Order: sequence, then C-alpha cells, then structure tokens
Amino acid sequence: MGLSAFSKCLPIQEGQPWEMKTPADIISTVEFNHTGELLATGDKGGRVVIFQREPESKNAPHSQGEYDVYSTFQSHEPEFDYLKSLEIEEKINKIKWLPQQNAAHSLLSTNDKTIKLWKITERDKRPEGYNLKDEEGKLKDLSTVTSLQVPVLKPMDLMVEVSPRRIFANGHTYHINSISVNSDCETYMSADDLRINLWHLAITDRSFNIVDIKPANMEDLTEVITASEFHPHHCNLFVYSSSKGSLRLCDMRAAALCDKHSKLFEEPEDPSNRSFFSEIISSVSDVKFSHSGRYMLTRDYLTVKVWDLNMEARPIETYQVHDYLRSKLCSLYENDCIFDKFECAWNGSDSVIMTGAYNNFFRMFDRNTKRDVTLEASRESSKPRAVLKPRRVCVGGKRRRDDISVDSLDFTKKILHTAWHPAENIIAIAATNNLYIFQDKVNSEMH
Repeated sequence: MGLSAFSKCLPIQEGQPWEMKTPADIISTVEFNHTGELLATGDKGGRVVIFQREPESKNAPHSQGEYDVYSTFQSHEPEFDYLKSLEIEEKINKIKWLPQQNAAHSLLSTNDKTIKLWKITERDKRPEGYNLKDEEGKLKDLSTVTSLQVPVLKPMDLMVEVSPRRIFANGHTYHINSISVNSDCETYMSADDLRINLWHLAITDRSFNIVDIKPANMEDLTEVITASEFHPHHCNLFVYSSSKGSLRLCDMRAAALCDKHSKLFEEPEDPSNRSFFSEIISSVSDVKFSHSGRYMLTRDYLTVKVWDLNMEARPIETYQVHDYLRSKLCSLYENDCIFDKFECAWNGSDSVIMTGAYNNFFRMFDRNTKRDVTLEASRESSKPRAVLKPRRVCVGGKRRRDDISVDSLDFTKKILHTAWHPAENIIAIAATNNLYIFQDKVNSEMH
C-alpha cells in the first residue's frame, strides 16, 4: 500500500526549494477545495498561496494534471492589541473553502483573532472603446466626442483577482484553533481554547456563543478545546475535542448554549500505562468527520483513532503512529516536541487514513486490510515519476539496510499538516516551507 508515481515539491518561495528561508515561510495549514481542483496553503507570514490543477494534456490524456501556483495574496498582517499589550501574529491557523455557488471561489482564513472571507475571481476580457474615456482611462474633452460607439470586450491575459468580502473580528478572547463551515452553507463556527462561536457568513458584527467551558475561577480550569468540526450532512451537529482526550458531540437543536453535550466519547485509561506524560499525550490535536458522517477520526500524540458515532465507550480502531517514541517522551518533553499538534485526514472513500510524524515521515493506515506504511517526503521522492519507498524505523537489535534508527530521527523535520483530495488518491504534505504533492499511479488502487 502506498502512494507512488507522480510527485512534486513546490517551495512557497522562489529559490532553492531545500533551503529554509525564514520562519515566515513555514506552512501552517493545507486545504483542498470541495472538487480538489484547487489547493490552498497558509503560512506563518500571513500569506495564502492557491494552487490550481492543470487540465489533462492532449498528448497524454491518461496522465493527471499537475498543480501550479494560481494566486498568492497577503491574508493577515501582524497587529498589536493595545488594550492587552499583546502582539497578534499574522500566522494563518486554518483555511476552509466554501462550497462553490458560481464562477467565483470563496475561502475563510483565520489567524489567532480575526477571520476573513475572501473571493477569488478570474478575468480574461477587458472592455475597450469607451465614449468618454481614452485608452489610458482619462476623461476626454466632451467637445471632441462627435459620435457614439458601443464598447466591446477584448481578450486579455488571465488575471486572478482576490478581494476581501468580510472581516469577522472581535469574536474571540483566546487564540482561534479551528474553523468549520456548516453544511447549510450559510453559517460557520470558530473555536478557541475555551469558547466556540457560531457566525453567519453575511453578518460580521455579531456571533452566537454556542459553547463556553470557561470556569468562574480560572484556577479551576482543567481542560481546553483543541479542535472542532461540523457534521458533513447534519447542520445541527458538531463535535469538539479537548486536551483531556475526550470528544463531545453537540446538537444545536437541544439548546442555544451547547454546554451540555449529547454524547461524550472517551476511552477509559489503562492504569498500567499511567505516567507523568499520560495527560499530555492523550490531548486530541485534530478531529475529522468521515465523508459518510458515520465516523470520527482523532489524532493524539502517539495514535490515530476511529470512533463510531453510535459507540461512545471506546474507539472502534486504534493505530499506533510512532509507538517507538514512548521511551523518548522525557527528551521530547524537554525540547517541547511533545506539544506538537499533528493533523489527520481521510481519503475520499473513508477506507484509508493519513497523519504525519517526525523526520518528514507520514503514515497511512488501510482500514480494510489493516496494513500500514511509513513514507517520506524528501528531496529524492520529489523527482517526477519517482516511486515512494516504504521506510522503517528500527528501535534496536538487527537493522535492515534501509532502516533508520529511532535515535537518528530528526525532530525538527515534522509533518504536522496534511490534506487528501476529496475524490482521488492525491495528497498534499506540508514539510516546513515545502509543499509536497504525491499522486497514486494511474489506474492503481490502494491495496
């Protein structure tokens, strides 16, 4: 099982793709749109880069189109909260595409405090032959206008225009960690550490608080919200995860304030595995509904879990991502890596799940065959038509030729952000300031 064949590395900045530029170039989020034709990335410098899939070549009709830069724009700028004397980073925390309603595309992007709605449009014609303006756009002397002509549209080079449509500010006291567009296509929610707000896409000056877990006394605070997402089909349902490893499914039909959850998904802790790090590594860093809406996928530090919405007591599947790190938790705590927030993703048919790891490794788990594979996003694998070779981490004892020792893993190279094409076996992997796009071989399937 594995992705192979076409692969591509796209540095966000021009120049040597393997050379780290500045911290501002580090990719902080990756998101396909609903058709998979567009792919957006956000970085720590507040920029959004959109890639578009090229149409299939006539010379090679069976080859898949590659992704090339479509548009780049500055979404957020650094700000300063004078009331609290705090700097607000420009880093893009999340990007979410809105379902396409017309020829234009729309997406939401957010930093720690402000969410923005952007409209992306194309222009390939320009009007010519004005009666009152010359070619440079200056007004003519009316005495020189002796006849009337009908302006005509002339072809021009394609121009992609990005414009801000709405700015949703002042809705959060704490840092926004997730946004999710509702299936009703009219509302979306944003979550920070202690609250979740519901917004209407057309109204910027107010939002409705639907979850508030802030205690009256902050000394009583025991957990925070880590991620949230709307159900893909039922506009009244949403889920949010916590730093204690639990999931709460809420129904907005039950009450305006969803502090009382409808279902609590929590795995009982095994006392024999209890350690100083238990609570840290059980914190859920990401939660995703399956496309079918039947399951939820969660990622904590060492595992990914699949939950059935009909069974709250325990996950139906648990996959070890890098269990070999269990003995390294003390050093990972000291260098703060234990607090890294890895994301997870479903494939289009919900049969395979993907998540990132260290050393630029990423993991895939086939739910049907129970096979798993470790792959690497690297310079070698980014050559066109290169085949990704499975990698293996060796804990001790005998090593095969291509094995890598757990002691030689590079913890500065981490794949936190991944995305899977909604219909095809195409994945996007963010590794520091490089975006890797891997595609399965033509006519081959995950097996």
